[in-house]
Amino acid sequence: MTITPDVRSGLTLSGAVGLTPWRAADVDDAFAVYGAAAVTSWPCPQVDRVADLAAMRALVEQWGREGLGAPHGRWAVRRLDDGGVVGGATLLPLPPGDEDTGMTWQLRPDADAQLAEETAFLVASQGFAHGLDEVFALVRPGADTTAIRRNGMYWVGETSKYFGLDLQVYRLRVADLDRVAPEGHHPPS
Repeated sequence: MTITPDVRSGLTLSGAVGLTPWRAADVDDAFAVYGAAAVTSWPCPQVDRVADLAAMRALVEQWGREGLGAPHGRWAVRRLDDGGVVGGATLLPLPPGDEDTGMTWQLRPDADAQLAEETAFLVASQGFAHGLDEVFALVRPGADTTAIRRNGMYWVGETSKYFGLDLQVYRLRVADLDRVAPEGHHPPS
Protein backbone atom coordinates (compact mmCIF):
# COMPACT_ATOMS: atom_id res chain seq x y z
CA MET A 1 0.00 0.00 0.00
CA THR A 2 1.35 3.41 -0.95
CA ILE A 3 0.23 6.47 1.02
CA THR A 4 -0.88 9.49 -0.99
CA PRO A 5 -1.84 12.87 0.45
CA ASP A 6 -5.49 13.19 1.44
CA VAL A 7 -6.39 16.25 3.46
CA ARG A 8 -9.67 14.67 4.58
CA SER A 9 -7.86 11.77 6.26
CA GLY A 10 -5.64 14.06 8.33
CA LEU A 11 -2.48 12.78 6.66
CA THR A 12 0.58 14.89 7.26
CA LEU A 13 3.52 14.09 5.01
CA SER A 14 7.28 14.27 5.25
CA GLY A 15 10.04 12.54 3.29
CA ALA A 16 9.67 8.98 4.59
CA VAL A 17 6.70 8.90 6.97
CA GLY A 18 3.23 10.30 7.46
CA LEU A 19 0.95 10.83 10.44
CA THR A 20 -2.57 9.41 10.26
CA PRO A 21 -5.32 8.86 12.80
CA TRP A 22 -5.18 5.46 14.51
CA ARG A 23 -7.57 2.89 13.01
CA ALA A 24 -8.99 -0.33 14.43
CA ALA A 25 -6.94 -2.24 11.85
CA ASP A 26 -3.73 -0.84 13.41
CA VAL A 27 -4.01 -2.79 16.68
CA ASP A 28 -1.35 -5.42 15.86
CA ASP A 29 1.10 -2.77 14.63
CA ALA A 30 0.37 -0.55 17.62
CA PHE A 31 1.09 -3.46 19.93
CA ALA A 32 4.48 -3.97 18.25
CA VAL A 33 5.28 -0.45 19.44
CA TYR A 34 3.48 -0.04 22.77
CA GLY A 35 3.94 -3.66 23.82
CA ALA A 36 7.74 -3.36 23.61
CA ALA A 37 9.43 -2.55 26.93
CA ALA A 38 12.34 -0.91 25.08
CA VAL A 39 9.91 1.60 23.57
CA THR A 40 7.71 2.36 26.56
CA SER A 41 10.41 2.86 29.17
CA TRP A 42 11.78 6.24 28.03
CA PRO A 43 8.96 8.55 26.82
CA CYS A 44 7.66 11.26 29.04
CA PRO A 45 5.08 11.06 30.24
CA GLN A 46 5.97 7.44 30.66
CA VAL A 47 3.86 5.21 28.51
CA ASP A 48 2.85 2.06 30.32
CA ARG A 49 3.72 -1.08 28.39
CA VAL A 50 0.53 -2.51 26.92
CA ALA A 51 0.09 -6.07 28.19
CA ASP A 52 -1.84 -7.70 25.34
CA LEU A 53 -3.80 -7.17 22.13
CA ALA A 54 -7.11 -6.71 23.96
CA ALA A 55 -5.65 -3.85 26.01
CA MET A 56 -4.12 -2.36 22.86
CA ARG A 57 -7.45 -2.54 21.06
CA ALA A 58 -9.15 -0.71 23.93
CA LEU A 59 -6.45 1.96 23.90
CA VAL A 60 -6.67 2.53 20.13
CA GLU A 61 -10.46 2.83 20.48
CA GLN A 62 -9.99 5.33 23.34
CA TRP A 63 -7.60 7.41 21.24
CA GLY A 64 -10.19 7.50 18.47
CA ARG A 65 -12.84 8.84 20.86
CA GLU A 66 -10.68 11.53 22.48
CA GLY A 67 -11.77 14.21 20.05
CA LEU A 68 -8.66 16.31 20.49
CA GLY A 69 -8.91 19.51 18.50
CA ALA A 70 -6.14 20.67 16.18
CA PRO A 71 -3.28 21.00 16.64
CA HIS A 72 -3.41 18.28 19.29
CA GLY A 73 -3.65 14.62 18.50
CA ARG A 74 -2.42 11.05 18.64
CA TRP A 75 -1.29 9.53 15.36
CA ALA A 76 0.01 6.38 13.79
CA VAL A 77 3.39 6.95 12.12
CA ARG A 78 3.31 5.24 8.71
CA ARG A 79 6.01 4.59 6.13
CA LEU A 80 5.03 6.33 2.91
CA ASP A 81 6.30 3.57 0.65
CA ASP A 82 4.08 0.77 1.95
CA GLY A 83 1.78 2.31 4.60
CA GLY A 84 3.21 0.13 7.37
CA VAL A 85 2.91 1.47 10.91
CA VAL A 86 6.34 2.07 12.46
CA GLY A 87 5.26 3.98 15.53
CA GLY A 88 3.02 6.46 17.25
CA ALA A 89 3.26 10.19 17.93
CA THR A 90 1.45 12.74 20.05
CA LEU A 91 1.07 16.48 20.36
CA LEU A 92 -0.74 17.13 23.64
CA PRO A 93 -1.30 19.89 26.20
CA LEU A 94 1.00 19.51 29.20
CA PRO A 95 -0.10 19.67 32.81
CA PRO A 96 -0.36 21.65 34.93
CA GLY A 97 -2.81 24.00 33.29
CA ASP A 98 -2.42 22.85 29.68
CA GLU A 99 -0.43 26.02 28.96
CA ASP A 100 2.43 24.27 27.16
CA THR A 101 2.29 21.68 24.39
CA GLY A 102 4.46 18.58 24.44
CA MET A 103 5.40 16.29 21.60
CA THR A 104 6.34 12.63 21.79
CA TRP A 105 7.08 9.85 19.36
CA GLN A 106 7.60 6.17 19.92
CA LEU A 107 8.89 3.95 17.14
CA ARG A 108 9.23 0.19 16.81
CA PRO A 109 12.56 -1.07 18.17
CA ASP A 110 13.63 -2.06 14.63
CA ALA A 111 12.81 1.36 13.10
CA ASP A 112 15.54 3.37 11.40
CA ALA A 113 16.85 6.33 13.44
CA GLN A 114 16.13 8.64 10.49
CA LEU A 115 12.43 7.92 10.95
CA ALA A 116 12.61 9.37 14.47
CA GLU A 117 13.92 12.63 13.03
CA GLU A 118 11.24 12.69 10.33
CA THR A 119 8.53 11.96 12.88
CA ALA A 120 9.68 14.71 15.24
CA PHE A 121 9.73 17.13 12.31
CA LEU A 122 6.17 16.15 11.34
CA VAL A 123 4.76 16.45 14.83
CA ALA A 124 6.28 19.90 15.32
CA SER A 125 5.11 20.98 11.87
CA GLN A 126 1.58 19.89 12.77
CA GLY A 127 1.62 22.21 15.77
CA PHE A 128 3.09 25.16 13.91
CA ALA A 129 0.68 24.76 10.99
CA HIS A 130 -2.16 25.21 13.49
CA GLY A 131 -0.80 28.31 15.20
CA LEU A 132 1.41 27.08 18.03
CA ASP A 133 4.43 29.30 18.70
CA GLU A 134 6.49 26.61 20.42
CA VAL A 135 6.47 22.94 21.38
CA PHE A 136 8.39 21.06 24.04
CA ALA A 137 9.96 17.65 24.29
CA LEU A 138 10.41 16.33 27.81
CA VAL A 139 13.26 13.90 28.22
CA ARG A 140 14.36 11.72 31.07
CA PRO A 141 17.99 12.27 32.03
CA GLY A 142 20.26 10.04 29.97
CA ALA A 143 17.83 9.54 27.08
CA ASP A 144 19.03 9.81 23.48
CA THR A 145 18.34 13.34 22.19
CA THR A 146 19.66 12.92 18.64
CA ALA A 147 16.30 13.30 16.89
CA ILE A 148 15.42 16.23 19.13
CA ARG A 149 18.61 18.16 18.42
CA ARG A 150 18.69 17.40 14.70
CA ASN A 151 15.32 19.08 14.36
CA GLY A 152 16.54 22.31 15.92
CA MET A 153 15.21 21.78 19.44
CA TYR A 154 17.41 23.21 22.10
CA TRP A 155 17.83 22.53 25.77
CA VAL A 156 16.21 25.14 27.97
CA GLY A 157 16.66 23.57 31.37
CA GLU A 158 15.59 21.01 33.89
CA THR A 159 12.31 20.98 35.76
CA SER A 160 9.98 18.90 37.87
CA LYS A 161 6.99 21.00 36.76
CA TYR A 162 5.63 18.30 34.48
CA PHE A 163 4.32 15.02 35.92
CA GLY A 164 6.35 15.50 39.13
CA LEU A 165 9.47 14.06 37.45
CA ASP A 166 12.94 15.53 37.05
CA LEU A 167 13.09 16.14 33.31
CA GLN A 168 15.24 17.79 30.68
CA VAL A 169 13.20 20.30 28.65
CA TYR A 170 13.84 20.99 24.97
CA ARG A 171 12.00 23.72 23.09
CA LEU A 172 11.34 24.27 19.42
CA ARG A 173 9.98 27.47 17.90
CA VAL A 174 8.77 27.92 14.34
CA ALA A 175 12.00 29.48 13.06
CA ASP A 176 14.07 26.73 14.70
CA LEU A 177 12.43 24.12 12.48
CA ASP A 178 13.79 25.69 9.28
CA ARG A 179 15.88 22.85 7.82
CA VAL A 180 17.36 25.03 5.08
CA ALA A 181 18.62 27.78 7.38
CA PRO A 182 22.39 28.23 7.37
CA GLU A 183 24.04 26.28 10.19
CA GLY A 184 24.92 29.48 12.05
CA HIS A 185 21.24 30.38 12.27
CA HIS A 186 20.24 27.24 14.19
CA PRO A 187 19.86 27.36 17.97
CA PRO A 188 22.84 26.31 20.08
CA SER A 189 23.15 22.59 20.73
